[in-house]
Amino acid sequence: MNKTVLITGADGFTGGYVARDLTARGYRVIGLTRRDMPSADFPHCAGLYSADLMDQPALEAIMSETRPDAVMHLAAISFVAHGDADAIYATNLIGTRHLLEALKRTHRPDSVLLASSANVYGNATPGAISEDAVLAPANDYAVSKVAMEYMAALYRDSLPLIVTRPFNYTGVGQGENFLLPKIVSHIRRRAETIELGNIDVARDFSDVRMVAEAYRRLIENPSATGQTVNICSGRAYTLKEVIRMACDIAGHEIEVRVNPAFVRANEVRVLQGDRRRLEALALDLPAYELGDTLRWMIEAP
Repeated sequence: MNKTVLITGADGFTGGYVARDLTARGYRVIGLTRRDMPSADFPHCAGLYSADLMDQPALEAIMSETRPDAVMHLAAISFVAHGDADAIYATNLIGTRHLLEALKRTHRPDSVLLASSANVYGNATPGAISEDAVLAPANDYAVSKVAMEYMAALYRDSLPLIVTRPFNYTGVGQGENFLLPKIVSHIRRRAETIELGNIDVARDFSDVRMVAEAYRRLIENPSATGQTVNICSGRAYTLKEVIRMACDIAGHEIEVRVNPAFVRANEVRVLQGDRRRLEALALDLPAYELGDTLRWMIEAP
């Protein structure tokens, strides 16, 4: 195939899986990271560049040199409870604008995929949420992503944009500041107790390997250009159900203690996605049951 895809945030959890999936399908992958890193750490990248998203001239130089066929913009502050709101807006909004402006000025790829978030929906819609739902962001992270989407719309006439709204997803290698890796880590080490926030909230959990393939399928489909697409499984589980499932897989019981400090203000109660648009644009995506994903994480070397 020999097409070149540039991935921002190539050193992140998602970036590694996306690079692996693309390389396996014959793409030439260029990684972009914020800081200089050893190329040996990126076996699935044919090239590696470093630049801060705040440095638009550096981004322009990289785009002019690499001239990618597609760009997957995954670089972001993605932890909802990140403590620095200024950094969230700078990276997720202004950094994305710098990237789009750099592309507009230097090179027009065949597709530009922007990773937004299902957090933009907030608590506004009961049941499975479609892409047409009213946006109701309930935290700074979600607001930054809504703002990013509105800003990106200014570039729709000049760049072939695809906006994705991934719901929660997980897999081997995700940081323990995210809920499922934290739960899995405690169960793997046979801890007796775990402190969590509200375990009655429900989330739509996907496998990162499905997410990586979905992103690739979308940049391969011309019909995806101009679309906003949920990346989700279409089913929601409460954290209480997830813990029960993980304990059964590992054969280990753990006591859950609710720590009020972990209960977020404006907590989104239920987040479940409607995946019909995803299925129409990315046919025959692999199905990963949540139990299969948890087993993969629990039994990983």
